[in-house]
Amino acid sequence: MTSILDARDLTVEIPTEDGIVHATEKVSFSVEEGSLFGIAGESGSGKSVLTQAIMGFLPNAAISGQVTFEGEDLLTLSRRRLRTLRGARIGMIFQDPLSSLHPYYTIGDQIAEMIHTHEKVSRKAARERVIAMLTRVGIRDAAHRFDDYPHQFSGGMRQRVMIAMALILNPPLVIADEPTTALDVTVQAQIIALLDEMRRELGTTVIMITHDLSLLSSIADRVMVMYAGNRMEIGPAGTLFSAPVHPYTAGLLNSSPSRYTPGAMIEPITGRPPSLLSPPKGCVFRPRCAKAMDICRKPPPLRRYDDGTQALCWLETESAAAEAAATGDIPVADKTPENTHRKRMIEAVDIHLYYETGGSIKGTPKTLHVLKGIDLTLNKGETLGLVGESGCGKSTLARVLAGLVPASSGDVVVEGEMLDTLTRADWRAMRKRIQLVFQDPFGSLNPRRRVSSIIGDPFRIHGICSGAEKKRRVQALMERVGLNPEHYNRYPSEFSGGQRQRIGIARALALNPDIIIFDEPVSALDVSIQAQILNLMRRLQQELDLTYLFISHDLSVVRHVCDRIAVMNKGRIVELDSAENIYAHPRDSYTRELMAASMHEIATDTMPARRLIESTGGEAA
Repeated sequence: MTSILDARDLTVEIPTEDGIVHATEKVSFSVEEGSLFGIAGESGSGKSVLTQAIMGFLPNAAISGQVTFEGEDLLTLSRRRLRTLRGARIGMIFQDPLSSLHPYYTIGDQIAEMIHTHEKVSRKAARERVIAMLTRVGIRDAAHRFDDYPHQFSGGMRQRVMIAMALILNPPLVIADEPTTALDVTVQAQIIALLDEMRRELGTTVIMITHDLSLLSSIADRVMVMYAGNRMEIGPAGTLFSAPVHPYTAGLLNSSPSRYTPGAMIEPITGRPPSLLSPPKGCVFRPRCAKAMDICRKPPPLRRYDDGTQALCWLETESAAAEAAATGDIPVADKTPENTHRKRMIEAVDIHLYYETGGSIKGTPKTLHVLKGIDLTLNKGETLGLVGESGCGKSTLARVLAGLVPASSGDVVVEGEMLDTLTRADWRAMRKRIQLVFQDPFGSLNPRRRVSSIIGDPFRIHGICSGAEKKRRVQALMERVGLNPEHYNRYPSEFSGGQRQRIGIARALALNPDIIIFDEPVSALDVSIQAQILNLMRRLQQELDLTYLFISHDLSVVRHVCDRIAVMNKGRIVELDSAENIYAHPRDSYTRELMAASMHEIATDTMPARRLIESTGGEAA
């Protein structure tokens, strides 16, 4: 087949105050027309930087190599020519929808601007096309929501708006950077089906960056795995996921919670990715590799196999890597004792929440009913999962339970105290006992403050410590959640999306609270760091008897960490039961729909008849 995009020896170096960041190192790959090409790897591995360089979004970086698209080298084009290609010929779906959408303009006008920039059409025609696309990506009542602003949408709905913006001109190539990270499983299935439909009907080619390996295994034709700016492995998706050649790929697969007995500790890749200011010599993965040998201190050779797989590794066969990908099925005892006799930490009784939206119908003010009679109990030491589509009220319910949003009616009782009767002093004490980890890490972090101040705020506000002791505690928290303590004085913009999520988790853990409400805490994390965070959450819960409310759209994660699951739909809890009963015997039709949309299995029981045909490069290869 013909390649639509061909990259050769793409190297990106970014100057910073600390030195030169070697973001990518001689990365080569080609993308065939009409295919879905996946790029996987941990946060900071260079996935997003790679595509930003291709799109011309890194004006201050030193970029070398060649990237050919439709006969033109994108790295040598003028800015004017690149602007012409962007949107019309190459669409881009960004990872963080909140920072990519302008808060002062309606979402409809922002999408319509894409049409008016590249085509001469009337405002009415553009509006009709935008409404049709918004409907297609799952925005309900699109005609009415055309004039809404970004802050009026949930995180998942904002991501859908970004997808509509990228697809509105039907470009032949779409680069999707974590396009389904913030989406629930049913909408994720809709978006994947939409991308697949465009591939079939229009021949659209998709480059998808994601940390969801199970999703990638079910939709990608070819996959490239990156680490520390290097291409570690590339090949057909089927063989790459069923029998990985490189130990790093095997480690990523083994970090997935779906491979473990619910409640078991996950075996993540040890350590953390290296600093790209000074990458390790030889094989960059050597410091974390369980299969490392003395020869790995030298640059590894590129090994090519007859099935199209290529790997940058000294291992001569795939058997050693395949061993690392074996299922870590570690049985454990029942996660939570019988909850009927445990202390009730939070009790919600008949919670209703509605907002007046302006105007009236026959003299009655128009209202938006968000929560419709919620009854919920959270017991001490348990993890209660809350799942449902974006916009169903999950995050709003979390804010009501935490006292951030007052309920219109009903009662919320926290450890015997009714929230609507608390004095100001009581509220200050309550803040130490309940903490939140928010869904959108960029939107919940002040971009003008350093990480040291953000994580250290709880210590300052509650007068716990200051000075050198605060610095020591903040750096200890950073270490605990997988952040480099040396990055103490950096700003949020200098971290990847997954790293910003870890900053939010560190801040929530600072006061050792009794209850933590996690609103999509691992949605932006790659699988290896996700495994570390889930293990950390479980270890802290066991050591400190913490209570968790865990909101997520990743049902494999919910099943792994939660004792009970509450399923929400349109402001109501439609089903509440133990995690295993929800998965094995869902009663509500909506629950069954969620289960069906979440089933992405990675094949692990097949070993292809692969043969090494060439080994080039490396010292003494």
